[in-house]
Amino acid sequence: MNTLWIGIITVITLITAILLGYIALVLMDNVSLYGAIFIVLVIVLLGIFFDLLGIAVTAAEETPFHSMAASKVRGSKESITIIRNAGAVANFFNDVIGDISGIISGLATGVIVLKLVAKFAIQDTIINVLLTGVIAAITVGGKAIGKEIALRHSNLIVYKLGVIYSLFRKQNKNK
Repeated sequence: MNTLWIGIITVITLITAILLGYIALVLMDNVSLYGAIFIVLVIVLLGIFFDLLGIAVTAAEETPFHSMAASKVRGSKESITIIRNAGAVANFFNDVIGDISGIISGLATGVIVLKLVAKFAIQDTIINVLLTGVIAAITVGGKAIGKEIALRHSNLIVYKLGVIYSLFRKQNKNK
C-alpha cells in the first residue's frame, strides 16, 4: 500500500473540494436560476468526462505505444507513463475530480432548490427530491455512456492524453 500517495491525494482532495465548493457556491449565489442550472450541468458533465478518462486509462494497453515511441510519435512515451501509473491517474480522474463533481453538483442542486422555492413559493421537499433524481439520472446515464466510449476507445483516449501531457512537459522544459 502506498501510504504516501494516499496521504497526498487525501490532502489534494480536501483542498480541491473546499476551493471548488466555495467557487461553486459563490457563482451560484450570483447567477440567475438558468445560470445556476447551467453551472450544475457543467459540473455533472465534468464528472462524467473525468470518469471516462479514468476508465480509459485503466483499460488501455501499453503494447501499441511502444512501436509508436520507437517511431518518435509525439505523446507515445507519455501515454506509456500514463498507463504505467494507471492506478494513480484513475484515482485522480475518477475519485478526486469525478467524486468531487458529484458532491458539488449535489450542493449546487441544493442552491437551485432554494432559488426555486424563493421564486415560485413551492414546497422544497418535492422539488428537492425531483431535482436530485434528475441530476442522479443524468450523472449515472452519462457515466454509463462514458464507460462504453472509454472501453471501446481506450488507447485513442490515452494517446490524446499523452499528447496533451507531452505539450505540458515540453513547455516545462522550455522554462
